[in-house]
Amino acid sequence: MTLFTGSGVAIVTPFKENFDVDYAKLQQLLDFHLQKGTDAIIIVGTTGEASTMTNEEQAETVKFTADYINGRLPVIAGAGSNDTRHGVELSKMCEDAGADGLLQVTPYYNKTSQRGLIEHFKRIAESVNVPMLLYNVPGRTGMGIDPKTLLELSKIDNIIGMKDATGDLSYAAKVRNLVGYDFDIYSGNDDVTIPLMSLGAKGVISVIANIFPQKIHNMTKLFLDGEIEKAAKLQTDLKELNDALFVEPNPIPVKAAMNLLGYEVGGLRLPLFEASEDTKDNLKKVLGVK
Repeated sequence: MTLFTGSGVAIVTPFKENFDVDYAKLQQLLDFHLQKGTDAIIIVGTTGEASTMTNEEQAETVKFTADYINGRLPVIAGAGSNDTRHGVELSKMCEDAGADGLLQVTPYYNKTSQRGLIEHFKRIAESVNVPMLLYNVPGRTGMGIDPKTLLELSKIDNIIGMKDATGDLSYAAKVRNLVGYDFDIYSGNDDVTIPLMSLGAKGVISVIANIFPQKIHNMTKLFLDGEIEKAAKLQTDLKELNDALFVEPNPIPVKAAMNLLGYEVGGLRLPLFEASEDTKDNLKKVLGVK
């Protein structure tokens, strides 16, 4: 099965002044994405600051989102951990909260072997019934998933694909060659969405879609409809914004950009800290905000 095709937003988690989750604002953001063509909601992932949320907060945020979306879009919950037992517990909680699928990052800090990766993801997959996407982001976790490891993991029924944030098109080609086209790939980097789709990716799990969901939806749809040059033009037109949104660790710049544009999504939980004045000035220039 395929969870979605096109543009999935890696949605921010809006916070109140006291840093509790702002559910009223989250509802507004969900309405925005429903109106602007977003194809899936990826909740409490990296961009959603899951690392500083408790299990209960993550599950509650997933439940709120799943209940409000009510089947209109797929809701995919970040449920990864570097502790397999914790990953099992959190995954069950997110499934019970109504998630249509789970996003599972590779273990970080206490990095494991490729064999350990197989056992880690297998144990979590066996504990739930919903489909899972693996999340390969070695720049954050310090380890990647070998194509041969993906081949083994793809044999598990509910491990159906991967968010590829390696930025390495050669890696994606190796995965396609070895694992085949029944295993779904999504770009985890906005700046290589169309190149990765040329290798068979189903779409993108996008940070930029927090700001311009219609553009990212249109870009992926144009490619899927065979309008390759138009899709590529949209991809290159977003290059300056993409660079501005990743000059500091995500989601620092995207939350700053959203607040500059009047979305009022609040601040960041420590250790993430507000964007520098240089970053804000650059975002104002790129976004055309005074």
